[in-house]
Amino acid sequence: MKTPLTIAVDGTFASGKGTLSRRLAAHYGITHLDTGKLYRATARDCLAAGVALDDADAAAKIAGAIDPETLTDPGLKAGPVGQAASKVSVHPPVRAALLAFQRDFPAKVGGAVLDGRDIGTVVCPDAHAKIFVNADARVRAERRAMELQGYGEDVTVESVLADLRERDDRDMNRAIAPLKPACDAHLLDTSALSIDAATSRAIEIIDAVLAAKAPT
Repeated sequence: MKTPLTIAVDGTFASGKGTLSRRLAAHYGITHLDTGKLYRATARDCLAAGVALDDADAAAKIAGAIDPETLTDPGLKAGPVGQAASKVSVHPPVRAALLAFQRDFPAKVGGAVLDGRDIGTVVCPDAHAKIFVNADARVRAERRAMELQGYGEDVTVESVLADLRERDDRDMNRAIAPLKPACDAHLLDTSALSIDAATSRAIEIIDAVLAAKAPT
């Protein structure tokens, strides 16, 4: 049986990997999973239940009970939830609780684009194609500030930039599954690219990788 197409898209916060992944999923006719939403949902439910974000075991129980139907909750995009997600995601028990769900997903849905921070290195190391998305920190801060302001949040580019740098440091230096490109990932810098240009470039990369792997 042919293995369902799996595309891993990792990258820094607010680099555009989510929008890019949705477009790639539509282009290849497969499903998209924003794995960050699993951690955001865990954080949301921890906050709602009054669970301390540094309580790894309690957070893992919350993670194990996540309802996939709630991943469309627009509240997952809120700034406080994102900050909390970055904190609960460092806990090994939380990551273990969500790992199986992520790994099984492509086979269950007939192929998928998964985006996150450790897809190509930990979750799907055998993905057919891997892309690592990044952009200049200030460019990312400007994008995120505009997004949060659209939700009615009172933020500035500078405050978002400070939070973004803190997240980058936490994600890149955590002991378990740190944010880094897989050795076979293709780097995509979106600093000066529109989403259309970034999508086109990503498709070029993926098509070339798939063609190189196709049996002759």
